[in-house]
Amino acid sequence: MQIDKLRGKTLDQLFDAILTLKDREECYRFFDDLATINEIQSLAQRLEVARMLREGFTYHKIENETGASTATISRVKRCLNYGNDTYEMALDRLKEQK
Repeated sequence: MQIDKLRGKTLDQLFDAILTLKDREECYRFFDDLATINEIQSLAQRLEVARMLREGFTYHKIENETGASTATISRVKRCLNYGNDTYEMALDRLKEQK
């Protein structure tokens, strides 16, 4: 697990701070201060790529709709296949909320 290489006090603090956020508006404000627009959009793009891969879209369709590179799509697919199953967890939870 790659995250083990990152574990530590500062990352714990970041995750704990994220877990304190109460709603979408607080998330927007926090991430606006925390990261660049491009960094935030990259994270959102990866989640959308994961959703589209799970739904069976082709790389070509995903690339056209999201603007993600084939390298990004491949990385997300690798995480879907061999990762920690967290894309699935998050996407399933989002689906349940609707």
